[in-house]
Amino acid sequence: MTTDPITGATTATTTAATTAQAANTISSDFQTFLEMLTVQMENQDPLNPIESSDYAVQLATFSSVEQQVQTNELLTALGQQLTTSGMADVATWVGREARTDAPAYFDGAPITIVPKIDALADDAELVVRNAAGDEVQRLALPLTSEPIDWAGVSNLGSPLPNGLYSFEVVSFANGDAIGAAAAENYGTVREVRNDAGAISVIFDGGVSVAADNVTALREADS
Repeated sequence: MTTDPITGATTATTTAATTAQAANTISSDFQTFLEMLTVQMENQDPLNPIESSDYAVQLATFSSVEQQVQTNELLTALGQQLTTSGMADVATWVGREARTDAPAYFDGAPITIVPKIDALADDAELVVRNAAGDEVQRLALPLTSEPIDWAGVSNLGSPLPNGLYSFEVVSFANGDAIGAAAAENYGTVREVRNDAGAISVIFDGGVSVAADNVTALREADS
């Protein structure tokens, strides 16, 4: 089974249509500005004419404002296009297994856990909690970062109820706890959502995780 790292690559898109629209708007506004400036010149006081430098300031101010408007329009269009592109990319994750540190839904099938053990640890344990946050199991871990399969079976050998479970690795040195970290696990992606520009990945049990928090992908077991 292969695991793919997650990258932030997105497909570049063109903004030609938006640029043309912005250019037409600016051209129209500039024509209006020139007409207003002409009226201002025609109706100025002959005994106290407007300085040419004042006209230059008005023209420069108009140009600066219009450039900012165009920049904002282009940035908005680019953001929308990148969001659409990102949504299309993440949509290909549906049906694959993604790795996160969010709670995982147990339905009787083993869950692959990827522990994070402190480099100074001489012992480590996996702490399993149910949806209510109650500890339901504590297991000794080997001092490696290799994935393990959690079978969802209690220490007495009985299967634990279906539901959401979270996993934490507690590292020890000389009998003292020196750190605790959420353990990542793999779950099958069931849906991808775009909520106000934020792309979320939905797992079994309704677990929702920001797409940016997915650290790896792999093909689901057939």
